[in-house]
Amino acid sequence: MKDLLNIFKALSDETRLKMLKIFEKGEICVCDLVSVLDMSQPKISFHLNVLKEAGLIKDRKQGKWVHYSINDSDMFRRFLVLSVMEKIKDKAVKEHLSRLEKVREMKNKEKCCN
Repeated sequence: MKDLLNIFKALSDETRLKMLKIFEKGEICVCDLVSVLDMSQPKISFHLNVLKEAGLIKDRKQGKWVHYSINDSDMFRRFLVLSVMEKIKDKAVKEHLSRLEKVREMKNKEKCCN
């Protein structure tokens, strides 16, 4: 029962829903999420922690940076996340997806998180 409460708590916040929609585009570094969502790193980390505790995302450490993506190891959670992302239209996070595209273009030219 506690697992379900954590999952629905994680899905009950607009910022975390936006994050999940951004993760739909692939793995993303914390430093990039700061730029994409125009939020402070501590706030981003708080929301990431809630999503991770719910088992909805996973992380991968690379040097001093942590990259996050959707956790697809549990079928129930994966199905739930996919269902939620389907309900969130790209236009609801259009500005953020545009920023993500710009960040990724810059990363092609430079190293991560400089």
